[in-house]
Amino acid sequence: MHPRSTPVTSRRTLLAAALAAVPATALLGACGDGDAQQTVGADGKKGAGFNVSPRQHRIRGTKADAIAAKVPQAIRRRGTLRVGGSAGASPPLGFYATDDTTRIGVEIDLATLVADTLGLKIAFDAVSWENLFVGLDSSKFDAVFSNVTVTEERKQKYDFATYRLDNLAFEAKKGTSWRVKGPRDVAGRTISVSSGTNQEKILVDWSKENQKAGREPVDITYFQKDTDYYLALQSGRIDAYLGPHPTAAYHVASAGQTQIIGTLSGGGDLVQGKIAATTRKGSGLVDAYAAAIDHIIQDGSYARVLKRWGLSSEAVKKSEVNPRGLATL
Repeated sequence: MHPRSTPVTSRRTLLAAALAAVPATALLGACGDGDAQQTVGADGKKGAGFNVSPRQHRIRGTKADAIAAKVPQAIRRRGTLRVGGSAGASPPLGFYATDDTTRIGVEIDLATLVADTLGLKIAFDAVSWENLFVGLDSSKFDAVFSNVTVTEERKQKYDFATYRLDNLAFEAKKGTSWRVKGPRDVAGRTISVSSGTNQEKILVDWSKENQKAGREPVDITYFQKDTDYYLALQSGRIDAYLGPHPTAAYHVASAGQTQIIGTLSGGGDLVQGKIAATTRKGSGLVDAYAAAIDHIIQDGSYARVLKRWGLSSEAVKKSEVNPRGLATL
């Protein structure tokens, strides 16, 4: 899975789109330890919030000599880890801070921790989704941290070290008592999904399953922008939106107008989808990435980063190298 495609006009436009659903009355505070911030609304009540300023105070790690030794000598001599990430605005994965320049999000935080553990300075470059893989193929990037799902097809060209679960979420208007656990729960419902994604494929398959069982199909609708389906939820034109869990969880926590009514694996019922650090096959880096990820899991910094961005439910217990992946997207 990869983030929804977003027309790129300028960094300021991307930031505006990323934050459009957050109430204008919300004031985002700052905190020196890099943990989750507090959002203060007009009513004076405090709730979960996120630091979207350029002053991130990132959670940092320290070099682990035995793990750093796994890095190929040429990269150790260079002293930098060249990491690619998507330039799209997809909070809390990767997006621009309020200065319109600083790249922030959970992917950048985790990549930085891995680089710290390997004793390398991170050199982060935000490019279009397709150019992430071009960058790996050309050795421009040593790694990609950009919500890349492990698939069987991708494993033919790339190596993976997992660091997060790939989950999807049904997001509905706040206060609804409806819950989604399987196909029968969406029969006859109007649900929005992004075209060309694996979540669309899952929803289409569920609709066919419902029809085969004599139930109503799903009324699947499509919108071009996040703000469009948020407005559709509030007006009752759709019952729910099915999309990546991280973006749904971020919107629920920051806007306070919706709720998650069901989650499932990005691989549906067939396999638990997993997000991974991605490197060119044969680069000699995948074992170093897996060991570094295991290290930050064990020292607790990994859990702090996920908590900071509201993604604790997507934590893995250990990093896996090239596990079973999704058959197709």
